[in-house]
Amino acid sequence: MSTLAIPRRLATGWILPVAVVLCVVGCSEEEPRPPSTVSDDLAPLYEMVHEYRQDYERGIERIVAGDAVEGKNLLVAATDRLAVAARLCARTPGCDTGVFTEAMSRVAAERRSLSAIETAPDELAGGGESPSSGTNAPGPARVPSVFVDGGLRHAIPLNDAVRAALNDWLTWNRPALMQTYRNYQFLRPLMAPVYEEAGLPEALLFAMLAKETGAKVHAYSRAGAVGPLQFMRLTARRYGLRAANGFDMRLDPVAAARANAAFMIDQLDAFDDDLALALAAYNGGESRLRRLHRKLPEADFWEPRLHYALPSETRDYVPQILAAALLFLHSEEFGLEFPEHETTSTAIVLVEEISIGELTICLGETHNTEGWFRTLRNLNPRLRPSVRLNAGDKIEIPSVLVSAYADRCVGGSRLLTLARELHDADFPEQPAVVRYTVRRGDTLAKIATRHGCKSVRELAAINGIEAPDYVIHVGQHLSVPSCG
Repeated sequence: MSTLAIPRRLATGWILPVAVVLCVVGCSEEEPRPPSTVSDDLAPLYEMVHEYRQDYERGIERIVAGDAVEGKNLLVAATDRLAVAARLCARTPGCDTGVFTEAMSRVAAERRSLSAIETAPDELAGGGESPSSGTNAPGPARVPSVFVDGGLRHAIPLNDAVRAALNDWLTWNRPALMQTYRNYQFLRPLMAPVYEEAGLPEALLFAMLAKETGAKVHAYSRAGAVGPLQFMRLTARRYGLRAANGFDMRLDPVAAARANAAFMIDQLDAFDDDLALALAAYNGGESRLRRLHRKLPEADFWEPRLHYALPSETRDYVPQILAAALLFLHSEEFGLEFPEHETTSTAIVLVEEISIGELTICLGETHNTEGWFRTLRNLNPRLRPSVRLNAGDKIEIPSVLVSAYADRCVGGSRLLTLARELHDADFPEQPAVVRYTVRRGDTLAKIATRHGCKSVRELAAINGIEAPDYVIHVGQHLSVPSCG
């Protein structure tokens, strides 16, 4: 990711940060600065560090103010983003990695200086869920043994259950797998390094995203799970994913990957590096798996006594994850070809106010026949799609769309005008519905007239009453709209 202004439409110069070090209040040492002369390509990288510094200092302020939980969330998110910026610098010719290295060193020192500040105790998952300690920093001291000899491929048994899952992914569920891959490519620079640093294979991350949400950041389940990796609220809190400045950190891709990696490491530790059991705990609950593990210590996930003690959803979940990971690693063996996409992203400065929804409409199908709504949402998890951003605000978009934005989404273009008209439209409000109990002497026509409804047929349709007789009974309950 980089940051880019649109010189064709907006003459906006970049303001270089006066400091690119994250510093606790009261720091007196001279702060590292970017080179005095910086190219237009490199200046945005240094500005990214400046922005992360501001988030980090807000986290310090929250901890000092007594809100240790929110402050911790801000520190973790800022530190993760600084690490991503450092990796981008290392791949950018001419970028001074020393600026980032020194900033990261100071961040580490500052984090150590805060270790004495006691944070609020994490809340355990409800319903007796796991007593595991839970941390939002994976950082394992070892690579789990299941991934050492032969890697992840060695840990995936090609039994009937996994073969059946492979069949699903390669047939009716193939479109979902391909869509996951497209979505994941834009999230990959953010999420994959977290897994790599935790000693976990990227293929496992991809597979969990594919099964959980299709790599959609703004995903919500009926059960209350939120985010690309579907954390329930209480488990999320235990792994550091709380609200920060009103934003649910479960929707932050980096923070979610970090919490997921920490969770998986905890489970691998608990189940003697049995990957299938760790995945079963992610889906079916830690407490259930730990009880079964204590009862059947020698049984693996596939052992019938343990296997059939699990919910059917969990029995299906594990082979689906393993199969998706196998396809990510060895797609060519299964005749699967993941398409190549240009997936770098760029932060542009908006020329005029626009929402993500309007931007999606005016960009149309440029370089993507499915449109860009999901990608724009994934790249900007803190933005609401229907809320217009102001001119001068920044938004992250795929780099291939920069020229399309300038051509199609500014200056009163036809598509922008259409997008604005559609944005401002709304569905008519549904009339209030009252519950009416049929009384003696009522007919459907009388009830319709009494409530100002012109159409008996509409009232009949709402209540499933058949024409032409419209038979109703005393005591029958009807849903009647307020038509008057």
